[in-house]
Amino acid sequence: MKEDFLKYQAQTSPNPIGMKVSHAKGSYIYDTNNQKHLDFVAGVSACTLGHQHPRVTNAIKDQLDKYAHVMVYGEYIQDPAVAFCKLLAEHLPPSLNKTYLVNSGTEATEGALKLAKRVTGRSQLISCFNAYHGNTMGSMSVMGFEERKRAFRPLLPDVDFINFNCEEDLKKITNKTACVILETIQGGAGFLQPENGFLTKVRKRCDEVGALMILDEIQPGFGRTGTLFGFENYNAIPDVIVMGKGMGGGMPVGAFTANEKHMDLLFDNPKFGHITTFGGHPVIAAACLATLQELVETDLMPLALEKEKIFRKRLVHPLITDIRGKGLMLAPMTLSADITNRVIVKCQEKGVILFWLLFEGKAIRITPPLTISEDEINEGCNLILEALDEVQKELSL
Repeated sequence: MKEDFLKYQAQTSPNPIGMKVSHAKGSYIYDTNNQKHLDFVAGVSACTLGHQHPRVTNAIKDQLDKYAHVMVYGEYIQDPAVAFCKLLAEHLPPSLNKTYLVNSGTEATEGALKLAKRVTGRSQLISCFNAYHGNTMGSMSVMGFEERKRAFRPLLPDVDFINFNCEEDLKKITNKTACVILETIQGGAGFLQPENGFLTKVRKRCDEVGALMILDEIQPGFGRTGTLFGFENYNAIPDVIVMGKGMGGGMPVGAFTANEKHMDLLFDNPKFGHITTFGGHPVIAAACLATLQELVETDLMPLALEKEKIFRKRLVHPLITDIRGKGLMLAPMTLSADITNRVIVKCQEKGVILFWLLFEGKAIRITPPLTISEDEINEGCNLILEALDEVQKELSL
């Protein structure tokens, strides 16, 4: 199977992990040797409720028994999509009340950028250095990491960048700016949180010049930081939210939410200003609805903050310099990228799944399902500390 995997399926990196997956349940992934692996990554923040959560699985099966795809997005009334968008609006600020469902986070970014241009009539897009908003051409244009996009230029014109948490850079936002797009917590850069009211200051500057503020909640969203969306922690309400990953409980999905008045600009002058065949797919929407219902009807979101405390208490080691992030979006930082690589590989061998971040080599990704238990957290932390001890001994540190 591995030979076929490498020969017939396109790869994203020269050395994929290559674990052969048999099945997954709860907080564990099982390989074809029936070895279980504690999942501290959750499909890169996507499997919010773990693997095979009954509420999500049953919602998918029930919808499949009714109908799957029937029409392109926005033409037919399909209950799962309508119910999800309504429930989402009920748990957002009043100004964020209409949602466009798409297929992935990067497609949601594309739609949000188009919406900003349509609303303002302006062309300039401002993002942050070390930002990541997806990998399609528009999203890549606002990626703040030149090494990853140089080979694909030319990209969108009229894009500028500011430094995250740098108030001085906000003067770059002017009356020529269509939007400022920011990750609520910078992911690829190392799970960096906004500091000193940075998001509030961006909000104020956007209001002053008439630019839209777009917050990318693709990773922080859907309970991972202790609230439904990360921006609720930082006293700033955006004009547009971009979401994906965790909203579908492991199913492929994305969305962007804005004010009804703004969103309605996409369906006329021109008609079909944004269109997708499979966005709002009823089976995917059913999974989204089940996920959101579980989050708002249980204590999983506030418990993410309690589980964060366990990680911070347990992961104390000479090779760990800091733990960045919030809730169950955490990044222990080691002394070097080499140490991080060694720890992640050793942990894979020991049966706990960790992963890397895109731009910060010293970071270890810890983004487990919100359903992870305290016992499972302790089990995984024991293995991480064991791996750290072994690396420390190998390198004589």
